[in-house]
Parts: sequence; C-alpha cells; structure tokens
Amino acid sequence: MNPMLSEAAVLDALRQVNDPDLHRDIVALGFVKDVRIDGTKVSFTIELTTPACPVKDLLKAEAEGVVLAIGATQVDIEMTARVRTTDREQTPLIPGVKHCIAIASGKGGVGKSTVSVNLALALAQTGARVGLMDADVYGPSIPLMMGVQGEQPLTANNKILPIQRHGVALMSLGFLLQEGQAVLWRGPMVAGTVKQLLEDVLWDELDYLLVDLPPGTGDAPMSLAQLVPLTGVVLVTTPHHVAANIAGKSIQLFQRLNTPLLGVVENMAGYRCPNCGTVTRVFSGMTGEELAKQYGMPFLGSIPLDPEISQSSDQGEPALVAYPDSGYGLEFRAIAGRLAAEISVRSMA
Repeated sequence: MNPMLSEAAVLDALRQVNDPDLHRDIVALGFVKDVRIDGTKVSFTIELTTPACPVKDLLKAEAEGVVLAIGATQVDIEMTARVRTTDREQTPLIPGVKHCIAIASGKGGVGKSTVSVNLALALAQTGARVGLMDADVYGPSIPLMMGVQGEQPLTANNKILPIQRHGVALMSLGFLLQEGQAVLWRGPMVAGTVKQLLEDVLWDELDYLLVDLPPGTGDAPMSLAQLVPLTGVVLVTTPHHVAANIAGKSIQLFQRLNTPLLGVVENMAGYRCPNCGTVTRVFSGMTGEELAKQYGMPFLGSIPLDPEISQSSDQGEPALVAYPDSGYGLEFRAIAGRLAAEISVRSMA
C-alpha cells in the first residue's frame, strides 16, 4: 500500500475540490462518504444536495484528479444525491414535500404553464422525486399539456392519488371538472381550492413540488404563500415592457409575503430559425435578465420562441419529451439545474 493513501490523505486531497455554488469544499460540506482504500485503488461516494446538480460532472472529475495526484492508480466515485430541506417550518398540509416552489407570472400568455411542465420534467429526469400542482383554477391546462386530459384520479384512505405521467405526480382542478366547465368563483372559494389541492392529495415523499399559479397577484398566490412555507418563487416573463411592469408587481407581492425569490425565467426570448439556427429577437421590451437585475434576483435562463414548444404541448407531449435533444430542451435542463442549485444554496445556508 502506498503510505500516502490513507483515508486522512484522501480527505485532505478532496478539500481542494470546491462546490462553485456553495463556495465550500466538498469535505467541509459533508459530501464525501465511505472512503475505501485497497492498495492503490480508492473508492468513495460523493453525496450532492440535488440530483439536478449542474456541476456534478465537474466535481467528479476534479475529485478523481486530486486523488490520482497523491498516488492512486484507480479512483471509483459513486455520485449520489440527497435533497436537503430548508430551515423554513414544515407544514402538515404536505409533510412529505421537501421543497414547494411557486411558478408565477404577472400576466397571462407568457407561457408559465409550459415552463412549469418542462421544469418539472427536467428535474424528474435527473432522478428527483417531483410533483406538479396546477393551481391555475380559472384555466387549468396541465392535464392537456401532459397528455392526461379526461383522466380521473383515484382515492385511497380519503386522499386523492395524483396522476402519474413521465415520472411526475400531477394534480389539477382540471381532473375534477367536467369537460368545458367554467369556474365562476370568488376569492374565498379559490383559496379553499388551493388548500384542498394541497391537503386532500396524497403527495407522498417529494423532493420538489412545483405549483403552477394563475397569473397576477390575486387570491391563489396569496393563499399559497400563507398556507405553505414556500422554498421560493420562480417568475416567468417575456421581453415586453408590459410583461416586465406587471411582473414587478408580482415580485413586490411575494416580497411583502416574505417569500424568497429564486429567479426569473424569460420565455419567448427570440425566434430560432429552424434552418440555420440563428436566434432573432422578436420583442423589443425589457429582457428577463434586465428584470432580474433590476430586482436583485438570479436570472435562470431564456427559452426561445419556437412553434415546436407550443405545438407539442397542445398535442399532450411536452417539448422535453417530444424533442429532448433540441436546443430549448437543453436549455430547460440547464434552467432546472440552476434552479436546483439556487434551492441547495438556500438549504445549506
């Protein structure tokens, strides 16, 4: 055995590997587990804070490099993840949910539900346990977008069982309404429905529950923020001055409700030519990045204006499923990674 290859030496070498989001080394963060040494072969586990970690491959490569540098001839690293919770008080409404994230917008028509669906799928594809709750009580669109329109959930022990699709647990008022039925409700009924979609559904153990809110600053967003200790909110906007102005009002609402702002996603950022791939900016208003900077929020990324995205959603097959290797598919995954990283930073603070 190489005398340098002790567990202490391996851990000391791994202290050179820093998580770029958490700004600490992986040993101090408690990520390194089960160090085993067999001659010049070293194996260990790195347990990250999310399976959607955007720097997972980088950390693995750096860890392998520093251990090889102290004399190991073979380094076997198992990459795992355990999503940590925040210090925000848990609620009996959804006791098994580690993080509840609201997806909001100032106005309608910005593609908030499309972003919600594809972010949920992107997180689930990393191995995370994900739920998606459609709280847009006036216009529930998640069943159509996920290809489960017309399905009705089962019940067990006085709880509603979510519909499962593409590895995501789904619940929407749309499952409980008759086809084409309009919702004519005032504020208290909206608040009660949001509570029921949380309390009466068997969400089980989830790493992330994304909640697709109706646009604006009405009863649904306020009720959600008051009922559940939200990990935070993601704001979806488009590059229009009107959208940015109204988005600012949503930001101010969540600030008043002491809800953390996780970031801004810009949708319809530009038109990507299907032939040459060139992206042309169609709208000339304030960009999502400019909006995020104005309010001191992280900018999570931009999704282009592409007919395939809306077409696939209308056909009940989300873009990330229909076109997984497309440019926007890669961007949805990148945004999901940045969102997961932002949640991890807050959880480890």
